[in-house]
Amino acid sequence: MIELAAVSHRFGEREVLRDLDLSLSEKRIAVIGANGSGKSTFARLLNGLQVPTAGRVTVDGLDTRKQGRAVRKLVGFVFQDPDVQIVMPTVAEDLAFGLKHHGVAKSEIPDRVTRTLTDYGLAEFRDHPAHLLSGGQKQLLAIAAVLSVRPEYIIFDEPTTLLDLRNKRRISRLLQELPQQLIVVSHDLDLIADFDRVLVIDEGRIVADGPPATSIAHYVALHEN
Repeated sequence: MIELAAVSHRFGEREVLRDLDLSLSEKRIAVIGANGSGKSTFARLLNGLQVPTAGRVTVDGLDTRKQGRAVRKLVGFVFQDPDVQIVMPTVAEDLAFGLKHHGVAKSEIPDRVTRTLTDYGLAEFRDHPAHLLSGGQKQLLAIAAVLSVRPEYIIFDEPTTLLDLRNKRRISRLLQELPQQLIVVSHDLDLIADFDRVLVIDEGRIVADGPPATSIAHYVALHEN
């Protein structure tokens, strides 16, 4: 379980999150809110990419402030822009780099890379320049790289923003099938319509927390005024 206790976060004098107390235990949780509401900062707090300026975030009892490296082995993070995550020249090399970075045995890496490429429909792109993939293929590679290290939790920051309809549907199916607990930050209300829980963040606070229909209705009403 991921838990936040009295969490606030500032950038200089600007407070972007305020007094959050949450236990995140449902399998698929979405986070919605206007641009600048604090959603992306919230997501980054959950695996220690950022630590709160006040309060405490824990993952299975591990404190992100003190045990960040151990937390990041448990919690994978898929960024909105997959180019941020792609660091090696070819698709296979990029997957191998992530596995090595997470301490996977050298002897195990080739088989894990091959299996991951096959599972996510990227086998024909093994030696393809990673940065020359299409937007949808890059997003699949970013997700595959995270999944290959077998995290217990996965955070997605706007996973469909840069995708066409075909690839949005592909990612949506993937999110339905993954066994891990997922926390998805998204503006795509259709994507999250069948999630277990939806949090609405407004001006750094949780203003709605419940099933999708209730939370989405609150969010829509909030921005109709």
